[in-house]
Amino acid sequence: YLEKAGVSELEAVFCSHAHEDHVGGLPGVLAVYPTQAVYAPTRTYSSGCFDDFVYYADQQGLAIQIPAPGDTFALGDATVTVLGPVKSYAETNDTSLVLRVQYGSTRFLFTGDMEITAENDLLDSGADLRADVLKVGHHGSDTSTGYRFLYEVRPAYAVISVGKDNSYGHPNEVPLSRLEDCGAAIYRTDLLGTIIAVSDGQNITISWG
Repeated sequence: YLEKAGVSELEAVFCSHAHEDHVGGLPGVLAVYPTQAVYAPTRTYSSGCFDDFVYYADQQGLAIQIPAPGDTFALGDATVTVLGPVKSYAETNDTSLVLRVQYGSTRFLFTGDMEITAENDLLDSGADLRADVLKVGHHGSDTSTGYRFLYEVRPAYAVISVGKDNSYGHPNEVPLSRLEDCGAAIYRTDLLGTIIAVSDGQNITISWG
């Protein structure tokens, strides 16, 4: 996909958390594309995939950086703000980096696999979670996208990254119902394929294929 998009280098690679389905593709990316910075919620994790991620970052002379809530990064004319995690967690999903990307008046929120416990801690921290586009947590599992969190975010669009006919039964009907209740338009990769959201700073256009 990056080749088709004409990408030649990357300003940053963010690993949401250390589980294989989130880090497994990144060693290949780092092996091919010159990258300026690499971010993750941890520098160590007991898995071959994560070891490969660290190895290819090392090959580029990049130390994995652990961002803190409040850190900001420029991405062209957009701003990336780290919102979480706001606490330490034993559950790896809850260690997921939470990123808000703002371009003009439009906002995108990425939560990795953060579950309801960490969602509530993030809410209690006073973080500004309002977003137009929500990348739905944990592939639409019922462990994420709690009502309290969702009604703070109030997304117009909800994107669910999920494998077709996956063995986990994702996305679950409970978070789907919550998203419908809050009026979000739902886009699923298992039904639509690649989903692209484009912002001009004021309006967002969603396409797929």
